[in-house]
Amino acid sequence: MTPIQEAFLDAYLATLDVAERAAIPQIVVEHFCDDEFNANECARLIDAGIKRASCSLKAGYEQENECLPKVGRVSLVLNWAQEPVCIIKLTDVSICPFHLVSPEFAESEREGDGSYGWWRQAHLDFFNRYAAGIGITFTEQSELVLERFEKVFPRDLSRQ
Repeated sequence: MTPIQEAFLDAYLATLDVAERAAIPQIVVEHFCDDEFNANECARLIDAGIKRASCSLKAGYEQENECLPKVGRVSLVLNWAQEPVCIIKLTDVSICPFHLVSPEFAESEREGDGSYGWWRQAHLDFFNRYAAGIGITFTEQSELVLERFEKVFPRDLSRQ
């Protein structure tokens, strides 16, 4: 973590009491997507409170020997330049095969033109590329980790 990232995270943690800090099961620092345009766009949408969900390939966690995300996890969202944009907290985590992801969940990701068709094609392309890069096969039956979240820092006081 860079000093700037650490200072941003510390500013958020300072708004919590001891019990709230102790209840955080995981803290991660990450950008979304695998290219500059989409990473910056996702960070912008999250910061604006528009994007409230994301998904990942469950097999990727297994392949990289990482723990699945847990409700309550705090993520410092970065842009492509690795600069802090905002902090989110997971409110729901579930597992679902790709082909059963609901249009409602896809809509909560709020990417592209907002249609289920756009979401489906963009995610097929992404997961096929990602799976090939880590040496596994992606199919429409592959399980996804569906995450719902809320932006918790900085708070937009104009929305209260």
